[in-house]
Amino acid sequence: MSDLTSALLAGAIVLVVVLHLAWQARASRSRASMALAVEQDRIRTIIADAANVSDGTAGVITWEGSWNSKRVQVRTIVDTLATRKLPARWLSVSITEEVAVPATFDMMMRPGSPTTFSNFDHLEHTLPKAPGFPAESVLRTDRRAARFPQGLIASHIEIFSEGRAKELLITPKGIRIVWLLAEAERARYGVFRQAEFGDAALDPALIERLLMSVSALRDAINKSERQAA
Repeated sequence: MSDLTSALLAGAIVLVVVLHLAWQARASRSRASMALAVEQDRIRTIIADAANVSDGTAGVITWEGSWNSKRVQVRTIVDTLATRKLPARWLSVSITEEVAVPATFDMMMRPGSPTTFSNFDHLEHTLPKAPGFPAESVLRTDRRAARFPQGLIASHIEIFSEGRAKELLITPKGIRIVWLLAEAERARYGVFRQAEFGDAALDPALIERLLMSVSALRDAINKSERQAA
């Protein structure tokens, strides 16, 4: 085989590889776009005016809208931190309305490693737990002297007994629950280092259930504060 023929053959192989990679990239973007449209449709069955307000952060998609006359936010986060055994996909559901608490209250379940969705690790003060909180939970705040209605909060966290709720964050500006949607498929991640989550689709019933949970807790805290005043 002549040098020219060899060069042409090598060039053809490189071109085929480049075209194949480009096709794969386009197919991947198309699948991602379709999946995003499906998830938005599902969210809008609960939050009719949900709008995608994502800021371009990799792995994070954010929708905002109104539910039961309250401003709400739904966010999905793909967490690929190396400290995790497997990448995870989280669902964050928030009511972004005023809450009558004096500071940040953050309850994290099994806080063994950093997360991409929370500032829990940066909160300086650990709170003693009142009865009713899960044994695996740790409570923190950003103000040492802050006092929270822990008994009331503990009576509204039954959902954490199921093992998939990860965080309850209460601030003067709102309340959120973070829920584990899925972990990456172990075999594919182990071989290809690709975070695939199978059929871990957003469930409108789960979104509504989490919204009802944070809404009930917010209403209870605000009612208790008004009565105390």
